[in-house]
Amino acid sequence: MQPNTLLDAVLDEAGISHAGLAAHVNQAGRTRGLSLRYEHTAVARWLKGQRPRGQVPDLICEVLAARLQRPVTLDDIGLGVPGEPAAPHTGTLCGFVERATALWRSDQQRRPHILGAPAVTGTPAVMPVWEWENPPEDVDVSRGGRHRVTPGDLDMLRAARGHYEQMYRKAGGVATRDRIVGFLNTEAAPLLRGGYTDAMGRQLHRATGGLVAVAGICAYDSDAHGLAQRYFHQALRLAKASGDRGLGAYVIALLVNQSLFMREYRQAVAFAEAALRAAGKHITPALASDLYAMQAKAYAHLGDSTGALSRIRRAEQAAERIRRGHEPDETGYVQPGLVNVQVAEALLSLGELAAAGEHAAAAVGNPAHDRGRVHRLAMLSTIELRQGNADKAVAIAVQMAEQARGMESQRLRDRLRAVREHLVRNGCEGTAEAAELIDGALRVPL
Repeated sequence: MQPNTLLDAVLDEAGISHAGLAAHVNQAGRTRGLSLRYEHTAVARWLKGQRPRGQVPDLICEVLAARLQRPVTLDDIGLGVPGEPAAPHTGTLCGFVERATALWRSDQQRRPHILGAPAVTGTPAVMPVWEWENPPEDVDVSRGGRHRVTPGDLDMLRAARGHYEQMYRKAGGVATRDRIVGFLNTEAAPLLRGGYTDAMGRQLHRATGGLVAVAGICAYDSDAHGLAQRYFHQALRLAKASGDRGLGAYVIALLVNQSLFMREYRQAVAFAEAALRAAGKHITPALASDLYAMQAKAYAHLGDSTGALSRIRRAEQAAERIRRGHEPDETGYVQPGLVNVQVAEALLSLGELAAAGEHAAAAVGNPAHDRGRVHRLAMLSTIELRQGNADKAVAIAVQMAEQARGMESQRLRDRLRAVREHLVRNGCEGTAEAAELIDGALRVPL
């Protein structure tokens, strides 16, 4: 059951409360001879995805149309009858834009049913990737809105993506998320509803897709996995509208990373394969290296050493072809040493401690942004401890805890807790100091 963001958005636009809608629906029902006794709790269930029975969806449309003084259809409020054709705009790019911006608004307003929604699995998780990879393509993405989109608007969106990505790397997704979601609502949404030619529209959808992907990363980093997944699916649809296969492959890499976190290892392998296959020559060496490295991790978790080692070789070969200055902005995260730390994690899962240690040390030896350095130090500390080098593990854990100061990230907190647990379980000398530093970093609530 998926949250009904369209109904939520129309309620917000109408300025009507949950209790108010329930009361108006009861009144509208009485005029039709129905005895309805809905309260605000029923509206909350509808917003969580439950479909009202009988004539109630039509009554909701009637109430909201009167309030907004314009027609409101079942599809406008997310209650179109399953299996029946949708209203003409709903399956189009315009319909997608309305659903996407409704989600952004609900996220900004911290609606609980949006923030707490679980990630979908199975067919609902696979379909957006399948739809990205397969026809039909968008023949014309132009739109006739009032505000004409200009090249300056596109420059602003691209600059914002870089700005929020840097903020995420330095301060974490928890701190960055409100800012980027606010920007999507105030700046990006009006542009998507504006006026533009097909050529301008493709650039607009590409620039917005890059921003939405970063919003998904921030939601993922905040432990809002269902919300993150929906942002990634939106970014994938925007990538398709842009016609940029490379951008779509980058978004799928984000879905692969989330699949690994959720332990959906076969899905991670399949998604990465889809990105590599569909993007073809449009995939850059940096992105290919990351996709192969993540596949290696998935195969290692599945116990398939042959598959893991073959993907490690491919990741290393692709990494050797990376040419700085010839990569899109989105793949800037594939910095020197990233493939090493991914490979180290795969080798660790296979029990190859010595080789894992070499790769982890190589990763730490390369410069990285603040966030990446914490992950690399965490991996090296874990491996050193597994190899019996307790003193080294403690010293590296201290560096890691100091590096993590000021970052608001649930994923980094997971890393810190895991390293602390390993150190304390080992009981080696110096553990108390490292544990105290990590406790200090975890003490401040996010």
